[in-house]
Amino acid sequence: MKTLKFKTNINCTTCMFTAKPFLDKVPNIMGWEVDLKDPEKTLTVKGDHVNSGNVIDMVQQAGYQAEEKKGFLGKLFS
Repeated sequence: MKTLKFKTNINCTTCMFTAKPFLDKVPNIMGWEVDLKDPEKTLTVKGDHVNSGNVIDMVQQAGYQAEEKKGFLGKLFS
């Protein structure tokens, strides 16, 4: 299973409920959550064959911003 992480501006429970119907429409997602205690409001998405562009698009359609977070090696080779 693939795990993707995104920096977002989804900063409260109400924001999560607003984004929920959009994120639930992203193909191949098995589950998602937003860490509201994290300063970057990290959205973690899990699933097989999840496309980060689809996640970002749906977050934007919900009225929020998302930017994929890449680990150290991802930064080196992106």
